Amino acid sequence: MLSSCILLAVIGLIAFAIKYATSIEQSVVGDYELGFVYRKDKLVAVVGPGKYSYLFGEKVELVDLTKPFYSRHDLSFLLQFPRVKALLEIIEVKDNQLALEYKEGLFSGVIQPGRYGYWNSILQYVIYTYNLDEVEIPASLSRKILAKRELAGHVVKHVVSANFIGLLFIDGEFVRKVKPGTYYFWKTEQTVDLRGADLRTQLVEIGGQEILTKDKAAIRVNFDVQYKIVDIEKALVETADYKRQMYTIIQLALREYIGTMTLDNILARKEEVAPFVMSETRARLSALGVDLVASGMRDIILPGDVKAILNQVLIAQKKAQANNIMRQEETAATRSLLNTAKLMEQNDMLFKLKEMEYVERIAEKVGEITVGGGDRILGQLQGMFSASKN
Repeated sequence: MLSSCILLAVIGLIAFAIKYATSIEQSVVGDYELGFVYRKDKLVAVVGPGKYSYLFGEKVELVDLTKPFYSRHDLSFLLQFPRVKALLEIIEVKDNQLALEYKEGLFSGVIQPGRYGYWNSILQYVIYTYNLDEVEIPASLSRKILAKRELAGHVVKHVVSANFIGLLFIDGEFVRKVKPGTYYFWKTEQTVDLRGADLRTQLVEIGGQEILTKDKAAIRVNFDVQYKIVDIEKALVETADYKRQMYTIIQLALREYIGTMTLDNILARKEEVAPFVMSETRARLSALGVDLVASGMRDIILPGDVKAILNQVLIAQKKAQANNIMRQEETAATRSLLNTAKLMEQNDMLFKLKEMEYVERIAEKVGEITVGGGDRILGQLQGMFSASKN
């Protein structure tokens, strides 16, 4: 009886040993791997490179250290395992930050706010974190990186053209002046406004101004002004719409001058309008950060009836001038004839020469001569040229 019990026990031990031996699993963890050991789907251990045997429902999940980190487990839980903690670098990106990821020295992506892990055994990752509260992007960040499509939704570009000076406003507050160039800013809740001011000479046209002169003549004038911005902060920061204010100042000065003059004075002294406008407005425009370079009256447009009257006056003046000239010429011609007559009266030879000159002029206008009367005509011609002066 005892021997039978012993035999059964031995058989049971042999069966258990056979079952144990057949339930063992072998796993190899490579040089660039980690083995996550699970028992009933619960992570119980993390092992490094080597050969391992597991049984009783255990399994091993191999994690490739040459690939980006990924795990279904919380990072805080994984860091409880010393081997993971030694190989895993934790990067935290806050809500007011943006991080750029570089893998093996090359840009690989944008990291949003959150907590991330990186294996530090094989792949070399470098993470640059930027504070979005500082809306200006540092010049150290390559502009080629900023042009990447991954950053299209995070970057705003502003350009200040040549011959311009820019004024930077953040949330409506003036920050500083900037030179011509391209500037990049983080796209955040803050409002970035980069206004440019042209420093070249510019033109403002005061056109179609209807003004009443001192003698109640309604005229329209077109006046041009060339100006330059000399103080950009006064023009764009301290002044609201400097162009509109400059226009109004020049317009009022123009009306002030023309309103004190008659129409005839304006037409006769229109070149004096520009110097007056410049002298009267220069100080006030300087307060706007603007300096006048030149100005001039382009047109004075008269009403139709006034224009017709002035044309009649002009025609009458020109006719009077023409009559005066004609009388002067007639007087001079008469005086010349009188002098000639006095000379011929004193000199017979000069008289004969004058006769011959008139005959020659008459002969030039004669195309054909028919002679009749025989020898008498020859005698008459001979008598004509030989007759003495009486």
